Amino acid sequence: MAPLGRALRPCATRRRSGKPETDPLPSDSNVTYVGPILWQKKGAEVPEWIIHRDRTRPLIWVYSGNPRYGSGGGTLDSFVVLKASIAALRGLDVQVVLTTGHHELPRELLPLPVNCRHEAYLPGLAMADHAELLIHHGGYGSRQTGLFAGKPAVIMPTFSERESNARRVAALGAAIVVPVEIIGGRKHVNPDILRQAVNCVLGNSQYLESARRQGVQLRRYGGAQAAGRLIGEFAARRHGYATVRASASDSRENSCALSDR
Repeated sequence: MAPLGRALRPCATRRRSGKPETDPLPSDSNVTYVGPILWQKKGAEVPEWIIHRDRTRPLIWVYSGNPRYGSGGGTLDSFVVLKASIAALRGLDVQVVLTTGHHELPRELLPLPVNCRHEAYLPGLAMADHAELLIHHGGYGSRQTGLFAGKPAVIMPTFSERESNARRVAALGAAIVVPVEIIGGRKHVNPDILRQAVNCVLGNSQYLESARRQGVQLRRYGGAQAAGRLIGEFAARRHGYATVRASASDSRENSCALSDR
């Protein structure tokens, strides 16, 4: 197994998820971008009630991930995304689906407005395909899922890395960033500002057009398949053959192959 390990260690520093505009590196970096590496279970689909929804009203997907890591108000918490979205979207002529990454909805957010519905989990790529707008916390996977699907976003970045992610999408014309403030030691988003951002994105087709352009570009990179091919090619060049195997003294069961098949 040692030869395979030696082949892959240098390779890991030369492959980069995303693309230069979303994941910039110094110009002299020796990297190959492969686009988003996203996964979804084969055949995964959203529920029938989403497929057969009222198409005259925009579908907004609000994704918070885990609302609370440990105690409320912590650095990683995204409770503010849910609270602000519910307040901002209440009464609007939209359909809202809230998902929380397999976690329960905090009880203090109940009862939900009539235009909101919570599901602990829905498959992300399928949900993004159906939604007209994504609202999320700026996490890397959320950002890439939305762009890959060609859908615009309103982003409330809940800590510094997510703010960097959010501002790069906004710079591409595919999102609006709504600031998260700290008031009394807790995260806060002004629901009026969030509502204005949602109405702006839904009412201006340029956001959708920009997101679609980014989606087309990202798909061209090849994702996980491209990464696997490049890793195989790297290992083949480094060792002089397409298949890397363990030493002859190893048993047949312990042999490994990284082939170009």
